[in-house]
Amino acid sequence: MIPVLAVHFTVAVLAPFLFRTWGRNAFYALAAVPAASFAWLLFQHAPVYSGSGAVAEVIHWVPGLRLEFAFRLDALAWVMSLLVLGVGSLVLIYCARYFKRTDQDLGGFGAQLLAFAGAMFGLVVADDLLLLFIFWELTTILSYLLIGFARTRLAARRSALQALMVTTAGGLAMLVGLIMLGHTAGTYRISSILEQAPALASGASGAMVSAAVVLILAGAITKSALVPFHFWLPGAMAAPTPVSAYLHAAAMVKAGIYLVARLAPGFSETAYWQPVVLGLGLATMLVGGYRALRQTDIKLILAYGTVSQLGFLTMVVGLGTPDAALAGLAMLLAHGLFKATLFLVVGIIDHQSGTRDVRKLSGVFSSARALGIVAGVGAASMAGVPLLAGFVAKESVLEAFVHHAADPAAGPWGMVILAGLVLGSVLTFAYSARFMWGAFATKPGVEQTPFKAIKPSFLAAPAILSLLTVAYGIWPVAVDAWIQPYAALFASTASDAGTPGEQAGHLALWHGFTPALGLTALTFALGAAMYFARNGVARLQALVPDWLDADRAYQLTIGALDDVAVWVTGRTQRGSLYYYLAVILSVAFVLPLAAMLAAGQPLPEGIYLVDPGSPLQLVVGAGIVIGALAAVKANKRFLAVLMVAVSGYGIALMFALQGAPDLALTQMLVETIILVAFVLAMRSLPPELRDRTGGKYRVVRVIIGLAFGTTMVFAAIFAMGARTAMPVSLEFPQLAYEGGGGLNIVNVTLVDIRAWDTFGEITVLALAATGVASLIFIRGRGDRIQTSVNIAEGTVGRLHGVDPGSRDGAALAISRRFAASARDAWLVAGRTLAPERRSIIFEVVTRLIFHSLLIFSLYLLLAGHNLPGGGFAGGLTAGLALTIRYLAGGRFELREATPVSAGALLGIGLAVAAASGAVPLLLGGQVFQTAIIEIWLPVFGDIKFVTSTIFDIGVYIVVVGLVLDVLRSLGAEIDEHFEERATAPAEDQEPEGLSTEATAEATAGGKA
Repeated sequence: MIPVLAVHFTVAVLAPFLFRTWGRNAFYALAAVPAASFAWLLFQHAPVYSGSGAVAEVIHWVPGLRLEFAFRLDALAWVMSLLVLGVGSLVLIYCARYFKRTDQDLGGFGAQLLAFAGAMFGLVVADDLLLLFIFWELTTILSYLLIGFARTRLAARRSALQALMVTTAGGLAMLVGLIMLGHTAGTYRISSILEQAPALASGASGAMVSAAVVLILAGAITKSALVPFHFWLPGAMAAPTPVSAYLHAAAMVKAGIYLVARLAPGFSETAYWQPVVLGLGLATMLVGGYRALRQTDIKLILAYGTVSQLGFLTMVVGLGTPDAALAGLAMLLAHGLFKATLFLVVGIIDHQSGTRDVRKLSGVFSSARALGIVAGVGAASMAGVPLLAGFVAKESVLEAFVHHAADPAAGPWGMVILAGLVLGSVLTFAYSARFMWGAFATKPGVEQTPFKAIKPSFLAAPAILSLLTVAYGIWPVAVDAWIQPYAALFASTASDAGTPGEQAGHLALWHGFTPALGLTALTFALGAAMYFARNGVARLQALVPDWLDADRAYQLTIGALDDVAVWVTGRTQRGSLYYYLAVILSVAFVLPLAAMLAAGQPLPEGIYLVDPGSPLQLVVGAGIVIGALAAVKANKRFLAVLMVAVSGYGIALMFALQGAPDLALTQMLVETIILVAFVLAMRSLPPELRDRTGGKYRVVRVIIGLAFGTTMVFAAIFAMGARTAMPVSLEFPQLAYEGGGGLNIVNVTLVDIRAWDTFGEITVLALAATGVASLIFIRGRGDRIQTSVNIAEGTVGRLHGVDPGSRDGAALAISRRFAASARDAWLVAGRTLAPERRSIIFEVVTRLIFHSLLIFSLYLLLAGHNLPGGGFAGGLTAGLALTIRYLAGGRFELREATPVSAGALLGIGLAVAAASGAVPLLLGGQVFQTAIIEIWLPVFGDIKFVTSTIFDIGVYIVVVGLVLDVLRSLGAEIDEHFEERATAPAEDQEPEGLSTEATAEATAGGKA
């Protein structure tokens, strides 16, 4: 199963390249994937239908969290996979002739359709609730993309968004139900949950299980387009016909039916199952059949017919008896065959004639008899005509509901449901006849429809499906054998005794003269009468008010939500930073304060303001407070940032006093980098802090700030005092040494014990760096800066508005000659900076400490497993070295120091970290599992290497890439903007917020 999924998704990724080479014929290559998977599935018949009755594959991902890739192929999944893979391969073959050679984006379409087949197969074989949900949402996203394939058409985009919103809403409700069910059962393994389902439903957790089942059914209802969410499926007919044939007849909408069928053996006896499944299923069957008779587009006739059949299928598979289980899967297969056939026929009619309107189509059968025969087989099977699959399946369905109506436990509702089922079948017969009449009949007064000849390769897919429909109807024994093991699951809940086979009955073409056969005859008679009286039926339907329209209700609901959103946005998004912060901080202290007051817990004992053993904390704390107050009172931006940094350095010192050197080191380095970033960014801002909030608002700000700070302090105190269990951190020293092979608990925790957290953090760092770069860069990511050897003589002078022939120009020339006197000048400031911007002392210091800082950063990286340091600290130290070199030599010097792209460094770092987690999995271990390698080397002696160091190297590279991105964004790029403004003609210069003096002051501050 896992190789099948891997091949589907791998070939889907390669699909665009195949289409560039082979054009639309690449669909044949894509069709080979589900076809080969279908062949593999046939070979799994013996393992599935013998022995334990299932084939299971499990890959443990995060055992501690019970996360695993669990797959299970049983009878139900095997039958569903027949449709998913078999029909999928035929639809892809059909696409090779449906689309024109000139159609655009076929590569993306083919990739999405093949990936959908893989996702649908993953959904039906998933044996884990969360894994099932992942595949469930994958089908939702891919269906959205496929429905909206014609992205230039408003109807396609609207329909795709509508389908996405409806199915996603149901999916979210379903996720809540899955989590509730898994938590209650103590496992997320579906097979295990179904085994203990009777105990779960009848025990103390019965109410919780019933609520969870209803939420899960909400996902099935929206996915399978049941009332009141049925409207999205006809709208999805804006998709290309192959999408309708596969997603909306044979695959995606069957996901909800599959979910009901999967849960029915265990939960069909829960409190709300029968009302939801039978009530909504019957309503959907009747509404869909009624609406199908009103359509003039043959594709919409099939669409509403699909809605009706989905309600029908939901009733059958959800009834919860062995007979109904057998009939439900039999009908599911039959429906997949005939409805896919009919949709593909519609695609051919539209492709060859250019219309789908029943008022314009006339005489198509005389022009394409083979197509008419294929369509006739599909429509007759849909109507339940004998000798076809639909008849065999529908007879079993009627038989099951006749038994249900006769069951005293069903009460009068059993007869009502049976009558509704017969009425829905009458509508099905009528709209099947309407489809054949509308698509193929010769209509009086309507001109013969021009119809192009059909190539055999175009007709092959629907013809094969129609042949399978006939074969199924004549010889249903094979299908009966496939379904019996699933029907046997309901034997334990059946009211009568006997063997599973006897309880479930059998599929057969002829059962004799039974009540079900009589109901079938009644259906044919009433359906034929309704068809021949179609004009009168149309007049009656015209009397129904237009406001009874679910799609219109949806549009009104969405419109109301939009209006509310606009109203709320207009009153909350006011563009005021003060307002935003006031709201955020007020909520952040009001809610915790209310919770603490409501709890009424006393303060824990042993609270002290200053550690008696470290009185220096009081001095440091006073410095932190003074820095914070000074930042608030500062009237210059640079001074405010500097005071914030003072508070940050004070916190770093506090960490050091408390015996946390790793935190102190990291805090100090982070504060330094942030200080530099702030100073560089402030060059584009006015130096003074204007528009300060005053008056009563200043008092409000002080109150909110004090309240927030005080609340957070007491919340931390209460949180520490409320602990009842032993802290998990007490085990970290032993875990760090024995499992992680290191003495530095902090670093081992970051790269081993909680490596997933760290991987998420460095991913966020990469995203943040990309976000900063996207806000600053216009023409690239800062890698276009030319090297210093390409700086022409006099370039810098012109860049800074200096005349080369002037006195300043002569000084620049002397400076350039001085810099060029060295054969390989390490610092290129002499060639790239004007004398007034150079600092010889700073350059000398840079020459002395740059390489030492880089070596020290590598030491911190490699020693961090046992001593203070690690990838974060080492990366920040290397970033500080680059920062010093930039401040000494400018943007060209930064380019000389780091020829590698910041984006490349971020990507390499993430790749190294990800590889360190994936490689153990490939070697049979767990993700991010650490190996301790001890070797002896000459000279070096005993060496102990821990593989989590590789992960730390990835962290190191990501942090260096982040700092480089900040320097190139807020440093080099802004430098270039200043230079461009300086060299631009006065009339072309835009007004700036900075005066010349302010610019000089900020620049000097940036170099300080």
